[in-house]
Amino acid sequence: MNIIFLLTGYFAVFLVSWLFSFDRKNTRYKSLCILLILQFFISFLCLHTNGGKLVLSKISDFFNWLMVQAAVGVNFVFGGIVIKSNTSVFFFSVLMPIVFISALVGILNYIKVLPFIIKWTGWLLNKIAGMGELESYFAVSTAILGEPEVFLTIRDQLPKLDSRRLYTICASAMSSVSVAVLASYMKLVPSRFVVVAVFMNILSVLEIICIINPYTPPKDDPLTLMDLSKKNDEPFFQVLGDYIQDGFRLAINVAAMLIGFVALMALLNSTCTNLFNISFTSIIGYLFAPIAWLMGVPSQDILKVGSVMATKLIANEFTAMQTLNTMSGLSTKSIAIISSYLISYANFGTVGIITGAIRAIAPNQGEKVAKTSMKLLLGATMASVLTGTIVGFWY
Repeated sequence: MNIIFLLTGYFAVFLVSWLFSFDRKNTRYKSLCILLILQFFISFLCLHTNGGKLVLSKISDFFNWLMVQAAVGVNFVFGGIVIKSNTSVFFFSVLMPIVFISALVGILNYIKVLPFIIKWTGWLLNKIAGMGELESYFAVSTAILGEPEVFLTIRDQLPKLDSRRLYTICASAMSSVSVAVLASYMKLVPSRFVVVAVFMNILSVLEIICIINPYTPPKDDPLTLMDLSKKNDEPFFQVLGDYIQDGFRLAINVAAMLIGFVALMALLNSTCTNLFNISFTSIIGYLFAPIAWLMGVPSQDILKVGSVMATKLIANEFTAMQTLNTMSGLSTKSIAIISSYLISYANFGTVGIITGAIRAIAPNQGEKVAKTSMKLLLGATMASVLTGTIVGFWY
């Protein structure tokens, strides 16, 4: 039965992407097949072998350990509120640790560990799938740095990109998440799906690009990547301070978005219940239920999972994760699919963030992004659907 839903989910993703393609005749089937095989290999190792499960467990333990260290700093500033409370406060236990994780990312970036990993992983991915040096680099870097900060790593190349390559990097940014928020996600959904989805989304979005935005990258690409030998001229503690402040601003921004969207969802639920005797989340659950079913979600769970999928698209992944945590009785397969689906920035708000970031760095490119904003959201959402479908195949 799993193979049937794998086919239905993948066919739905392919069909929707193909219908909205920039160039249907030149779909890159070879690269598509290579990326799909690579996805199955990675997901099989991670979810279906003892060694893979052990590695995921160790990664989860590491991030849990980081959260413990982060709690020390949070507790110092906020007077023991995390430790003394029987039910941890979301802002302190989930969002504030982002500040500490962001500091670690800054240190690893400063000492050139992250640039080294990003560049050579991107180089390997390009050699395997032939998606282009810049595109492969960006797909990997955005999965570590997140947006909008990742656009700064290609600030010199950004003004020179044509509309097709610009679409690719923006879709990659929407389909990823920052390492700085992984530990926070792991407080809300099973950690193994968080880790797997990060790897899978790198490949999923490139598969969608092969369908919705196919083109052949130039063999002698004039757009060179960042120079690893270039030294950072800024003092270490200045860089560290910047990352810490960026992490704090991110946590505050997420908190503000959650307050607004959660309250808005409550208002809509209350209004719809009073007027139509059905909640707003139930209504959007019906709209997304067919997609959930095609992905392999068991029939008894499709309305619940569909409402979470829609919540993520309308609001953001944190709001959707909070909604998911209020649900009970979901099957293991449903949890695997929806948890993997949620690990990306594919929502309406991100479209505005990316457009603003591009416009700030390269004003002439902002209009190009704005013109394809809805197709960007479609491509990133299809990438999330693809990731959820493949992860669900193993359950």
